[in-house]
Amino acid sequence: MQIEILKSKIHRVTVTEANLNYIGSITIDEALMDAANLIEFEKVSVVNINNGERFETYVIKGERDSGVICLNGPAARKAVVGDIVVIMSYASMEFEEAKKFKPSIIFPGTSTNKISK
Repeated sequence: MQIEILKSKIHRVTVTEANLNYIGSITIDEALMDAANLIEFEKVSVVNINNGERFETYVIKGERDSGVICLNGPAARKAVVGDIVVIMSYASMEFEEAKKFKPSIIFPGTSTNKISK
């Protein structure tokens, strides 16, 4: 039996841009992607802490160490610059494997969207 389990989570980052006139997606700082074990074009769920909106989209790689979190296309209607969001991806795996699996969860600072060093 396969189940879906949390694979990656970027907990509480600040939306830095919203670009309605783009084809869609969320642009994420490449350093955050690496730390959270996300890859470009991976499907993610985004939860907006400020207004409760939830939506799915895919990841586009942003400039490394820029702190960028940009909602593109229709997703830009789900948040405004300054909103705090949580970004999550999931993986399907066998039940026994899932019991041992540990997701990549990061907690960047919401003022910089960067991981403390």
